[in-house]
Amino acid sequence: MSPYSFLLHLHSGLRYIVLLLVLVAIIRAWAGWLGKQPFSESNRKINLFALISVHTQLIVGLVLYFLSPFVQFNAETMKTHDTRYWTVEHLTGMLIAIILITIGYSKSKRASTPEAKHKTVAIFFTIALAIVVVIILASGRGLAGGAAS
Repeated sequence: MSPYSFLLHLHSGLRYIVLLLVLVAIIRAWAGWLGKQPFSESNRKINLFALISVHTQLIVGLVLYFLSPFVQFNAETMKTHDTRYWTVEHLTGMLIAIILITIGYSKSKRASTPEAKHKTVAIFFTIALAIVVVIILASGRGLAGGAAS
């Protein structure tokens, strides 16, 4: 198995872990915010694991980006859907989502009340997840689409 193929499968498989952790963090944050619940150690840990998972996915994705035959920098890049998507759109959208998750996590840590902590995670992580879903759907392969070859 080539390094590209290995990383592609790793990146594709990690997406399910990332999506699950982010979704659990979102559900717990909305429930905590709307239910006026205390911000527990398990809330902090799930938010941290979600943050770590998106950063791990970013590292694998960046290495993959520079190995991918779909990433091209030439006159045709913006004219071809697949090349434009993998060279520009996927990277840009996912970076924005990861930045939002990072900001949400950091702001939550500094918030002074449980309500503010939950609210911050709920809003930032939800917007980030919406961006991830839109970007994945823009690939034309669906949410559970397999790895690009």
